Amino acid sequence: SDYDDAAVTDNSRSYRPCSLDELVARTKFDKKEIQVIYQGFKQECPSENNLGIVNEQTFKNIFGQFFPFGDTSKYAHLIFSTFDLRSSGIVTFEDFLIGLSTLCRGTIEDRLKWVFKLYDTKKTGRLTKDDFHVIVCAVYSLLDNISNHYNDYITIQEHTATVFQKFDKLHQGYITIEDFIKICTQDPIIVQSIEALRGAI
Repeated sequence: SDYDDAAVTDNSRSYRPCSLDELVARTKFDKKEIQVIYQGFKQECPSENNLGIVNEQTFKNIFGQFFPFGDTSKYAHLIFSTFDLRSSGIVTFEDFLIGLSTLCRGTIEDRLKWVFKLYDTKKTGRLTKDDFHVIVCAVYSLLDNISNHYNDYITIQEHTATVFQKFDKLHQGYITIEDFIKICTQDPIIVQSIEALRGAI
């Protein structure tokens, strides 16, 4: 069925989906696109209430299908946490659509803010070397069974230090969102990667 209004209680949290008009207003998708995306979301994220609400374990299972040879749990957790706008332990269709709209239709600054939020594992508003270490470890885990040397502790430490040093040009020990956006937009390779998301849907 098409996306429509409904209500569900999950773990004592009352959730009432936005109306279709509200979703159009909050995203860069039109009604038809939202209905098509909703059908796909419900199919991939079935639930008892048939609303397509997904918990973290289900999300990890789906994400794991894209990287069958690696350990996806760490990276999937980070992505799930970024989509989970209310920190409720579930990602609703609304959460998913807003994130998807940002990644596929947002400005480059919008998309970089989303990536910053993904990297900000402690949710402090600043990125530290520890945050980068978490991300690097998660990415290497995706490739774990493809290249065994990726799990080498020294390799991960060196990669983390190199990436963090590139961003922490002022040697403050942390990176603000303004610094992150400025450095990313000055790097043609990063810009190209971010722009590749535009028009994906």
